[in-house]
Amino acid sequence: MTEPSTFEALGLPPAVLRALAVLNYNTPTPIQQAAIPAVLAGRDVLGAAQTGTGKTGAFALPLLARLSKTTAAQGPRRPRALILVPTRELAVQVNESLRSYARHLQLHTCMIFGGVGMGPQMDVLRRGVDIMVATPGRLIDHLERGTAKLDSIGILVLDEADRMLDMGFMPAIKRIVNGVPKSRQTLLFSATFEPRIRGLAMDFMRNPVEVEVAARNTVASTIKHIAHPVDGSRKKDLLVHLLATRFQDRVLVFGRTKHGCNRLAEQLEDAGLKAVAIHGNKSQGQRQKALDAFKAGRARVLVATDVAARGLDIPDLPLVINFDLPMVAEDYVHRIGRTGRNGATGEAISLVGVDEGGLLAQVQKMLGQNVQQETVEGFVPTRPLRMDMKPVQAQRTPRPAHRPHGKPAARHAHAQSPKGRSSAGSRRSNGSR
Repeated sequence: MTEPSTFEALGLPPAVLRALAVLNYNTPTPIQQAAIPAVLAGRDVLGAAQTGTGKTGAFALPLLARLSKTTAAQGPRRPRALILVPTRELAVQVNESLRSYARHLQLHTCMIFGGVGMGPQMDVLRRGVDIMVATPGRLIDHLERGTAKLDSIGILVLDEADRMLDMGFMPAIKRIVNGVPKSRQTLLFSATFEPRIRGLAMDFMRNPVEVEVAARNTVASTIKHIAHPVDGSRKKDLLVHLLATRFQDRVLVFGRTKHGCNRLAEQLEDAGLKAVAIHGNKSQGQRQKALDAFKAGRARVLVATDVAARGLDIPDLPLVINFDLPMVAEDYVHRIGRTGRNGATGEAISLVGVDEGGLLAQVQKMLGQNVQQETVEGFVPTRPLRMDMKPVQAQRTPRPAHRPHGKPAARHAHAQSPKGRSSAGSRRSNGSR
């Protein structure tokens, strides 16, 4: 049987199709082709897909279609759909997609995440919304205060569920799900159907339709991988050299630590390159300002910790540079997944210190291929890479005990604001246009 090749054939309503036409979205991606009919039919869906595959549209488009066919109860609007996400950045991205798709619908959305004051969130919830996009910790805060209600939720979405489990949100997720009506429709999306995700599905879902369009740790075939061996003390100079030769490109640079990313952005600025940094110690306003500057072209370089590795949608990004290789090889996939999206070509360059050969070996093992090594004239390392070296702290450290309310402990800096609030960041947003 031939898969539907248009959004109209998938059964989406005219108002949503009009919005997609404005966005010039003409052909559904494989995950959308597989998931949208099942969601429209009211089925629970367990989906495995990497970022960049159209995953957000796979649940957002049919969710909007279903909500548009029913009317809210009399009185102030109460949330009828809840989308749980792991980070503030993903909350912003999902909400922006919802607003774009819902421009011709009378539906209202809001974002609930930490790092900002609760007052504006309480105000928008009081006025009434149809869809909440929330991170678990801040939503728990609102539930404890009684400012958010879940008793009218008919559709629950767990987006990037594997990431939420990595961040220690399982107790909060269970608490939230227990507050949602059992008669709901549940949609769960993850990068993989690993055992803990299947366990989550068995606990929270009813006979879900399984949709899988990407294998574990799949990397787009359109991405070229290059490693530049270099002495660690000369990494910054090599980075400036590379950026000078790629002056026309916007570049996402990944560092390992928050302090290191701040310092590197300042050094790039001193070298005459417009750069901004984003990491967990930045306030939500600072992070959004940096992202907006990068997307708008006011900054050429975005220096980020792994907080930016998932959930960010940066169109037409040709190059990702690993200033520091990640300590866990799987994070390489999430980092470079910012380029080579939706069939576009991309390039992933890693600056590999002579003592980071073991990390590069781990990446190659995970990719199932060798990464091309190229020395750069003027930056030839004083010693060759030792690929047999065991990486220091290459494995994730044991997760500390959870807090009683289910928020992750303080080591998850990417999930915390400077004051230690949960990553559940928030900003007001009205989904109708």
